[in-house]
Amino acid sequence: MRKILFVCHGNICRSVMAEYILKSKTSDIYCESRAVSNEETGNDIYPPAKRCLEKHNIKYDKHQARKISQADYDNFDEIYVMDSSNLRLISHCVDDFETVYRQLNEGIDKLL
Repeated sequence: MRKILFVCHGNICRSVMAEYILKSKTSDIYCESRAVSNEETGNDIYPPAKRCLEKHNIKYDKHQARKISQADYDNFDEIYVMDSSNLRLISHCVDDFETVYRQLNEGIDKLL
């Protein structure tokens, strides 16, 4: 089975949204999400991101943000980083989640 990892700054917004959007579209791909920082370790999905997922009927589970590790590099076939700039990652976490949702949804459709 193909294994995909989505990564963003804190693993409470975009990467975890991508994880659950992908999971809602297929069970043929195993996926998880991670952070590049420890800032949000253990935290759940950011409430506005949850509301956006709920609005689009995307089911999600209890989440605990985790930082990417060397084991992740070894265990996943593909790793998708949401953005090259941490500043942009942070600003997107307080951005319009409809835009984030559309971008992730389109990207995942292309990925599939």
